[in-house]
Amino acid sequence: MLEYISFLFMDSKKFQYCTNELESRWQSKWQEENLFSAQSDSEKSPYSIVIPPPNVTGILHLGHILNNTLQDVLARRARQGGFEVLWLPGTDHAGIATQNRVEKFLQETQGKSRENLGREAFLKAVWEWKEKHGGTIIEQLKRLGCSCDWNRERFTMDKDYSSWVAKVFNQLFRQNLIYRGKRMVNWCPSSCTALSDEEVLMKENSSKLYFIKYFLAENPNNFIQIATTRPETLMGDVAIAVHPKDSRYQKWIGKNVLRPFPKAEIPVIADERVEKSFGTGALKITPFHDKLDFLIGQDHKLPFIEVIDEKGKVKCPECPDFHQMDRFVARREVARHLQKEGLLIKIEEHQNHIGFSERANVVIEPRVSMQWFLHYPCVKEAKEAVENELVSFYPEHWEKTYMHWLEKIQDWCISRQLWWGHQIPVWYKREKFEELKLKEKLDASHLESGDIYVGENPPSDKENWIQEEDVLDTWFSSWLWPFAAMDEKTRNKFYPTKVLITGPDILFFWVARMLMAGYHFTEQAPFREVFFTSIIRDSQGRKMSKSLGNSPNPLDLMEKYGADGLRFGLMRIAPTGLDIRFEEKKIEEGRNFATKLANAANFRYLAGDLADGIIEISSKEYQNFTFYQIDILQKLDSLQKKTQEAYQTYDFHSLVHSLYTFFWSEYCDRFLEVAKSDLKKGNEKQNAMRVMDIVLWHYLQLCYPVLPHIAEELAHSLGYLQEGEFLCQKPLLQKPLLSSLDKKMIKEASNKANLLYENAQILRDMKARNQLSSRRDLNFIIKKPNKCFGELQEVLKILVGAEAFLEEAKYQPDENAAFISTELAEFYLPLENLVDFEEEVSRLQKKMGEIKQEILNCQKKLQNAQFVEKAPQKIVMREKQRLQDWQQKQKRLEETLARQRISK
Repeated sequence: MLEYISFLFMDSKKFQYCTNELESRWQSKWQEENLFSAQSDSEKSPYSIVIPPPNVTGILHLGHILNNTLQDVLARRARQGGFEVLWLPGTDHAGIATQNRVEKFLQETQGKSRENLGREAFLKAVWEWKEKHGGTIIEQLKRLGCSCDWNRERFTMDKDYSSWVAKVFNQLFRQNLIYRGKRMVNWCPSSCTALSDEEVLMKENSSKLYFIKYFLAENPNNFIQIATTRPETLMGDVAIAVHPKDSRYQKWIGKNVLRPFPKAEIPVIADERVEKSFGTGALKITPFHDKLDFLIGQDHKLPFIEVIDEKGKVKCPECPDFHQMDRFVARREVARHLQKEGLLIKIEEHQNHIGFSERANVVIEPRVSMQWFLHYPCVKEAKEAVENELVSFYPEHWEKTYMHWLEKIQDWCISRQLWWGHQIPVWYKREKFEELKLKEKLDASHLESGDIYVGENPPSDKENWIQEEDVLDTWFSSWLWPFAAMDEKTRNKFYPTKVLITGPDILFFWVARMLMAGYHFTEQAPFREVFFTSIIRDSQGRKMSKSLGNSPNPLDLMEKYGADGLRFGLMRIAPTGLDIRFEEKKIEEGRNFATKLANAANFRYLAGDLADGIIEISSKEYQNFTFYQIDILQKLDSLQKKTQEAYQTYDFHSLVHSLYTFFWSEYCDRFLEVAKSDLKKGNEKQNAMRVMDIVLWHYLQLCYPVLPHIAEELAHSLGYLQEGEFLCQKPLLQKPLLSSLDKKMIKEASNKANLLYENAQILRDMKARNQLSSRRDLNFIIKKPNKCFGELQEVLKILVGAEAFLEEAKYQPDENAAFISTELAEFYLPLENLVDFEEEVSRLQKKMGEIKQEILNCQKKLQNAQFVEKAPQKIVMREKQRLQDWQQKQKRLEETLARQRISK
């Protein structure tokens, strides 16, 4: 059911604020007016952002919502600041994800695999699927209200973009930075492709450690004991390695042992890379299927035997009991055979970390494979850019992680065994194809032979050539995004970009690589600043995922609370540098805030005609303004300053907190309550409306980047903007509203206002404690009033809800009178005939009992040593804070009882 609020306009027409209708209307209007199209020939200063291109297969999740909301906030704010803004959108072809999606679709609908179709027909099917489904996430981003330049939407497989990819590959190959070689890679048995290290997620795993006997070849009665987590690779063992200084195995070095099956003699070798403390200190070497073993195998010139194929099945015809068996099934079967032959000593539980394919979520298989590699360019420049603050990270702590990765950077495996993607622009002479495919290394030196061709376009006589079948890693096209997504004219105006908003999980995948590409191909960093968003977790702290079912659908949230409600609510719970604990209640609060804003605007609309000149204030006007009117204008000036500081430091959490606090607390809860009385007085009404207009106009400008739809609606509804005008076109205030007013006068007004509001709250609390909140006929007795009490008392009566303040210097309160002393005066509230004291005693004592029980619960938990030692530190700290909060409540309740002299 749609949530809405009703307005009653002066002409008695009923206006319904319906989030979905309103937001859709303004999104269409903005697009019709082409408000967000960047002009390359504009004389305005440029401000540009490139969107982290979402997968073409993707749909919105909460991470997208947060990331793109922040980008939109910056883009809209920059337009208000007079910049020519380009927010460039686009999507990524997502090689593995898209190919998997289409293969599944074809299997379900046609019962065919890609092999059944062939490469050309399969790619045609992918393009058809992309045209039909690939724009889903773009439409969803539009629903969020993203102010991208949709006329410049890019796709990483577009013709122009693909030309850039081929151009870059060609250049890097000729610079000897790209080569083909046989290396150990991460292999995904599900997608049947190589993966880079950054595409592998390490997860803690409960494994088993198998202890196995390898008998000495020359003396079958003697054996060396090895320990492994992977007995299924035993058939590929080519040596046993021990540390040269391990005294336990000195006599074994140089001898041969018997591999159990297929039976063969393999040497015992010495290598310093063996960890003496792991397992038994003797390591079985399987060079084809382990990274360390690969290095040891190379150095000792050992043979390489493949025993796990590309689909994760055992490849060993000599052992028919295991051949073509799934690797994990084979693990159990090999162990069973070893036990049967008396070679399995024991099995122990073992905790270790195992790599999983990020996309397919299956255990990766380290294996030797012929792949294309890139030796990263401009690593030095990328490091120095951050070290010398040419590129700034927010939060700063990500700089350390970034530097650590660059220090240990290894060549990038850029080839993927897929059909969907940028096919590597390398061609082999047809008659030399088989020979060239077997070469251990292929680089630019082979161009001289004329047997290979590398270029941006196919060779002219392409019937005599065979193109490389592999495609490039999706990230190889993405690392060019900031400049390759722009045409030359756009690039001349808007490159390099101002800021990149992204998640810390792709710091290496994307951010570092873009910096290197930027320096290598454009000789400058592609952006000046990088803001890393938070990771969104559920209320239990778990990362959101489909499998857990703990991730809400953002479209459902927008349907329920509106895009503005979702944007504002999510930003309120996104502290910089910390993970977010998502609670739907916070999104509801975002919608409630939009409702509050609309209600306040409606209150102003019903008060009377729009005041003239809502922006400028003449110095003569100040003498007509009350102290609380000057105070709210001063607080608006302060808000302007706070928001500017928040934008400069990308402190989005402080931004929305400041917007929320000012409007809800300062303007609505305080100022408007006083203004209501001014609207009833003919001589003061115009000033009251004037100040309300000034505040609302400038506030709508400030909250527009975060709440664009409701802000635009209200600015037009109140008459601040006419047809054809838009908030993004209106300049922000260039100097404080009160810049021409004497600072002493501003300070005096603020002091009075603060004194007024603080005392009003204290007296309202006094009424509430005594169950008198609804009474408006109460007489407070005062003693020792402050010199400004007379000026404040009429307004104070309105805010407190009091009949009168009676000054009685000789007043002697009885034991049932409530009392509070403040800077303004001593306040007494006689409670005789107002409060049922026995009932109040019972209520307060019951409340005290509840508080004591909560304190006891907290203390028990904190006295539990197991909880304090094993629970996460933040959970323990939270419990300590809860204890302090309850103890404070107990203290305040005790003071209330003492102050009112209520007793049994």
